[in-house]
Amino acid sequence: MRALTLIALLLGAGPAQAEPERIVALGGAVTEIVVALGAQDRLVGRDTTSTYPPSVTDLPDVGYVRALSPEGVLALGPDLILAEATAGPPEAIEVLRAAGVNYVALPETNSPDGVLEKFSVVGAALGRTAEAEALSADFRQDMDALHIKAQSVSKQRRVLFVLSIQGGRVMVGGEGSSAGAIIALAGGINAVSDLKGYKQITDEALLEAAPDVILMMDREGDLALTEADIRTHPALGATPAAQAGAILRMDGMKLLGFGPRTPEAAADLLDALYPATGGQG
Repeated sequence: MRALTLIALLLGAGPAQAEPERIVALGGAVTEIVVALGAQDRLVGRDTTSTYPPSVTDLPDVGYVRALSPEGVLALGPDLILAEATAGPPEAIEVLRAAGVNYVALPETNSPDGVLEKFSVVGAALGRTAEAEALSADFRQDMDALHIKAQSVSKQRRVLFVLSIQGGRVMVGGEGSSAGAIIALAGGINAVSDLKGYKQITDEALLEAAPDVILMMDREGDLALTEADIRTHPALGATPAAQAGAILRMDGMKLLGFGPRTPEAAADLLDALYPATGGQG
């Protein structure tokens, strides 16, 4: 063994890295990828957004992915931390990176190619490249089927993703947001594509957007929205979507996470947007 290691060092390959045994996953899509690659038994902690599959909720919760306490993460004794690019705050990430634990950040892209890159990064970090390649092959096949179905839509519907309503101000998902990306994959048109990212929008702009469908996350707590919230809002309630009762709710992590379930999420949204003809407009 020592001779093989010496040869590897002389060739510049370095010693083989041991596969991680104690993984903390920070981000719902990150956790889903770890599970999809067959490494759930190595997870020792997860963040609050990691709720799928339901069995991961038995793991210690280190807090919201963008408001982490490094002490809580490090207390679990991880030898690998896998995190979304948006994990934070920055000072907490600096502490984690400086702690001597292997910290791997996934790319921040809301696209099928970005999901494939996530598979590759996680697979390499786990020592499961073959499993990552197999997962990628299945993902491509599902996305190809979705693309064919989306191409069959003859009359696209205008979709408005509403993230929240606070103080009467509406936060929506514009161009470049994960909401805008999933709407496009599902054969819809983002009604506020002139906005960038997640932004508050004026009542006048809402009326101008004239969405055919309003899309929301199905969630609980202070940020939960009801159909009554939509209908009673002076601008949202006057949109064609609200007037027609075309209000959709979907699991937020599945819809916006851009992970293994993205093809399924986009297909579900497509069927919900175009139910009369099995996904065709």
